[in-house]
Amino acid sequence: MFASVKSLALLAAVAVGAAQAAVVTYNWNITYVNVNPDGLFERRAIGVNGQFPVPAINVTLNDTLVINVINQLDTPTSLHTHGLFQTHNAQYDGPAMVTQCPIPAGANFTYVIPIEQHGTYWIHGHYHGQYVDGLRAPVIIHNINETYKYDDEYTVILADWYHKQHQELNDWYLSIYNPSGAEPVPDSGLINQVSDAKFNFVPGKTYRLRIINMSALAMFHFHLAGHDMDIIEIDGIDVEPKRVTSFPVTAAQRYSVLVKARNDTSLNYIMHADMDPAMFDKIPPELKLNITGTIVYSPTASLAPEEPSQWDAFDDGDLVPVVKQASVKPDRQIVLDAVLEVLDDYSNKAMFNSITYVPPKVPTLYTAMTVGNLSTNPDVYGKYAHAIVLKKNEMIELVINNKDPGNHPFHLHGHVFQIIGRRDTAYDPATSEPFPETAPNPARRDTVLIPSDGAISIRFRADNPGVWLFHCHIEWHLEAGLAMTFVEAPEELPSLLNIDPAIYDSCKALGIPYSGNAAGKEGLDLEGANLGPNPLPGTLGTKGIIALVFTIISALLGLGAVIWYAQDDDAKLAAKRREAKKAARAAEEQDE
Repeated sequence: MFASVKSLALLAAVAVGAAQAAVVTYNWNITYVNVNPDGLFERRAIGVNGQFPVPAINVTLNDTLVINVINQLDTPTSLHTHGLFQTHNAQYDGPAMVTQCPIPAGANFTYVIPIEQHGTYWIHGHYHGQYVDGLRAPVIIHNINETYKYDDEYTVILADWYHKQHQELNDWYLSIYNPSGAEPVPDSGLINQVSDAKFNFVPGKTYRLRIINMSALAMFHFHLAGHDMDIIEIDGIDVEPKRVTSFPVTAAQRYSVLVKARNDTSLNYIMHADMDPAMFDKIPPELKLNITGTIVYSPTASLAPEEPSQWDAFDDGDLVPVVKQASVKPDRQIVLDAVLEVLDDYSNKAMFNSITYVPPKVPTLYTAMTVGNLSTNPDVYGKYAHAIVLKKNEMIELVINNKDPGNHPFHLHGHVFQIIGRRDTAYDPATSEPFPETAPNPARRDTVLIPSDGAISIRFRADNPGVWLFHCHIEWHLEAGLAMTFVEAPEELPSLLNIDPAIYDSCKALGIPYSGNAAGKEGLDLEGANLGPNPLPGTLGTKGIIALVFTIISALLGLGAVIWYAQDDDAKLAAKRREAKKAARAAEEQDE
């Protein structure tokens, strides 16, 4: 059985009580499949029900989404429905060891998700980078009455693709053999998980294109030859139409645009999704950056003459939400410095405020629910879960300084946030000019890009009790530890969350404790908790650390050469001694 009697009763109550609501059920058999989406290399990927790409999930506002999962992989898994608030439902948010134990190999698990939003979302694996290997799909939530009218719609998935398995690439990325911390560069880019995506347009019709970037690393610049676009949605938030010719979409972001089809069928047109080379440390000569699809008016028409792709200046902070929400003065400011460095175990890791995220022995949500009055003490969650406890309904200003040469898309679970302001340099609360206290209706979304060496201020209200991960959505950086957790109103969770006891079956099967502090113990006794590496002592910068690592490697190679030569000399000396002994014995025998 996938769901207990309690879960089924809850589903029935939700279905009866919500207007125009339905229980929409998907059965997902998660398996390995062999695929070759770019036509360049066949490899093992992760699919659902034997299918790759994984088909989209479609629901409507007020529905209840049920996903029955059977994990037929040889490793655990978990699923996160990206962008959903999961109000009073944090136990189904999905990141492994944050809100649940991962689903063991061969086991099943049921996600029950009341739908309280509309717009464009996606679902992906949230255990050891499995979405990089294909465990990802669109989640389209239709409004009962859409804000904008259109005749038809397409979902446009942008994604990078790797020929090697994620785990193999990640092991190299985090190792001492990659001292510069260069992220694995994809082997190709895809639109709708293929290399030749086509979209049929009928003259005169208006189309909604729902654009989702499901990449591990790549950022795309989206542009349609011969067509104008009006942005009407970002990350599930309807916005006033903004006419654009191109715009960037970083990992995990979503946009909807309205496109009016042309009035003739004499030509077909190129859809451009250009990968931004600034995201890659090195660009292999065989990597095609200009990823394209085709808008088809007629199967016999020729392509319109190629026009150069253009990347216009674009600021998502200029987009105006339809539902107005003024910003207010924050109750609390939290400043996070994002840094990627070689740490004291000589691995490449990432940190917020000198702490690299390491999952605790007990999922953080389960700790919050089982430690009683200690739930408001951040120490109980362990140093390396980097938990910040928030009071209910606090207005939080989160300032992120990107102290890294690369761009980072940051995602907050369980919320959208207001974009208050950006800066080209780091923010210091002691010396920097403060960000604006208020704004009439700032842009809102759940994933935002921070350029290298820049800073951003975002605000959200802590009105969703639960445990919510905040992390970089470049998957390599998440695996390197660029994450932390917000624990909201933990004292309310035991009575607020309706947790089915069957949820803990995954923990039992894997031998993972599901109560107590981060070490699975009582009180603040954290002996045995999972530990992480720490910054190297001293003030070495990234270049200095790289030089140090190369020096160590060179020294080891040199020492190995000395030993080899010494061993070689010893062998020669031993051989000479053996020859001398042979000659001496021969002389003695001759004398006798």
